[in-house]
Amino acid sequence: MIDWSLAERIAATVAGDPPHVSLGVDLAELAADSERLVGAYTGLVPAAPLPAAEWVSRSEWVNANVGSLSGLLDPLVEHVGEGLGPLSSPLRAAAGYAIAAEVGVVFGYLGKHVLGQYELVLLAGGPQARSRAPGGRPTASDEPAGSRLEHSLAPARLLFVAPNLDSAVHELKVDREQFMHWVALHEITHALQFGSVAWLREHLAGMLRELLEGMSVSLDTTRALRLPTGADLRKLAGAVGSGDLLSLMTTPEQRQLLDRVQATMAVLEGYAEHVMDAVGADVLPSLPSLRAALNRRRSSRSAPARMLQRLLGLDLKLRQYELGKQFCDAVARHGGIDAVNRVWTGPEAMPTLEELAQPADWLRRTHVPVVTK
Repeated sequence: MIDWSLAERIAATVAGDPPHVSLGVDLAELAADSERLVGAYTGLVPAAPLPAAEWVSRSEWVNANVGSLSGLLDPLVEHVGEGLGPLSSPLRAAAGYAIAAEVGVVFGYLGKHVLGQYELVLLAGGPQARSRAPGGRPTASDEPAGSRLEHSLAPARLLFVAPNLDSAVHELKVDREQFMHWVALHEITHALQFGSVAWLREHLAGMLRELLEGMSVSLDTTRALRLPTGADLRKLAGAVGSGDLLSLMTTPEQRQLLDRVQATMAVLEGYAEHVMDAVGADVLPSLPSLRAALNRRRSSRSAPARMLQRLLGLDLKLRQYELGKQFCDAVARHGGIDAVNRVWTGPEAMPTLEELAQPADWLRRTHVPVVTK
């Protein structure tokens, strides 16, 4: 099993934990106003009240997110070393420690930069969601994973990382209240997406389960006991250069499924980016300068930071989110927010990665009426 306490300690060390800061903002009032504005623009109505907005420190954000990963990664480690007899246990333990270290570095890096998050556990397994037997090992249920989804997962949370927001305001030299309002619009949009679209949570969870079930994490002894060849090194260098390390670890079939997951995530983020600008245009006088400052912040990482983003796959993720916003903006120009909302009618209405780049193809496929001006 993965040593999650080790992952949390590494992440907390990498992220650091600045002292508590007071942002001078009534977060509950800000969240309520953002929900009203986003709901009026999008028409999304949650089936239940949204979670209360919370101020959190970097370490609290790290703990919330690292704890939600066990349902995703623990099953992978269980397959390490299969068929190797006595070597299986030590290899599995080594893999658990290695993954814990990698998770710690990733979330430590993210913990230094993330501003806010609608934190949603998709697969059971986090510390809040797992039940434990007397010996301390997680217990299993005979119920299918899908039927356990609603009552076995930790509740969603709406988190705002206070020290990062404070440092962003100073770094970007923007109005504190307007910047906070803008970030809140983004995170509230995510909360309304999952609170209003009944199929969305299980759809994402189903794709992740399918991906995990198809992954075989095993040790290739012939490769492990030899030095890498020139071809191996060239392939690795090419993957690093393109920000596509996943291609080295997945089959073509798994890549197709990953493309679907990434397209869905791009829509979720692109929709939130579109909404925060569309709503903000009416209520935030300094919106143009806020957007320009945030874009500069995203693109002005140092060379080492950009390389780390690329190695972690975050560079590719940022490009896809930009593509998602471009898609939503383009569809809204043709048919308004009602046209964009077609993505929520069912999983089959989600655009593919190709359609994200060609919104007209998606409009034709989903028969969205085009508003002519």
